[in-house]
Amino acid sequence: MSHSPILAQWLPQLEAEGITPPHFQSAPPPPGNAPLPPDRVRQENIRERDFRITALQPDYTGDLWVGSWIGLTRIDPNTGRINARVALPNYNIGALAEDRSGRIWVGTYQGLVRVDPRSNEVTAQNFSLPSNRVLSLLVDHRGYLWVGTDRGLVLISPDQGLRMTTLQALPGVSANALATDNEGQLWVGTLEGLVQVNTASALIMGRMSNIPGGVVQTLAKAPDGNLWVGTISHLLVVNPIDKRIVRTIREFDGRNVKSIRFAADGRVWVGTENGLYNLDGSTGAILGQIPDLPSHRVLSLSPDTGNKLWVGTSEGLAWVSQTTGLVRPHLAFVRNPPPIY
Repeated sequence: MSHSPILAQWLPQLEAEGITPPHFQSAPPPPGNAPLPPDRVRQENIRERDFRITALQPDYTGDLWVGSWIGLTRIDPNTGRINARVALPNYNIGALAEDRSGRIWVGTYQGLVRVDPRSNEVTAQNFSLPSNRVLSLLVDHRGYLWVGTDRGLVLISPDQGLRMTTLQALPGVSANALATDNEGQLWVGTLEGLVQVNTASALIMGRMSNIPGGVVQTLAKAPDGNLWVGTISHLLVVNPIDKRIVRTIREFDGRNVKSIRFAADGRVWVGTENGLYNLDGSTGAILGQIPDLPSHRVLSLSPDTGNKLWVGTSEGLAWVSQTTGLVRPHLAFVRNPPPIY
């Protein structure tokens, strides 16, 4: 039997004292490339964390709800302080909306849930939908909740938490984006243009299939009543009354438009796959582009929230001062926060 060099130098003294030296069973070392269990778990968690911010919703208290692929978080938009993290049955959030009672509705890729802001807890879930992949949410002028999925629309009574009607035979199939016009009618952005739906009867009133780019990804109603439409390759202005395209913002031809929101001053913020832009809401002229965001891929916007524009990107959350234009990432929602000096 052979001993290690360290043990061998102590053998004479051990034998003189009548102590039997220990015998260690040799074993092969662990594989060098395989991480130990704690390290392996940590690596898997890092791979699973997806920092995309897909939905932003201010509430009646002034707080901002942040929907991401790592959960639902409630923050103070004035300070950025996290007020609550809500435990959800799943994490892939696609849309947020606030109903007239102040409850937060959360559309995920695994269904719809309702959160009570007083307790920050889920109070309703497991709704019967044509698909559990929720892409858009909107509360109409009557207070009813429209739920857009990748297989049609559902109308829900928020107070009772009950499904009222389903519109599965939706031209363009997928309800990617929702907006209402000045008449209170619903407009749905689909894979094949725009569809107008009567909010009282849930019947289709009209359709615009001549939308350049075809796939509508975001909608916003302007102060003048027109609809701004973002597609995978164009930014358009549509008159909902006569269902015609009023203007095409040519600077966005070929650009993938992901989010559109109007600020209180009438200017419009447009988030694309390649940057965030500020436009004149009357003329469509580009006033500027915002640099230094966590990612150029802008997914969600919330202007005039805590005197800031909050920006959700594919790599985290940031805010833009609406007075100075200063950009700062929210360090709790970015993958690689910048160093603090």
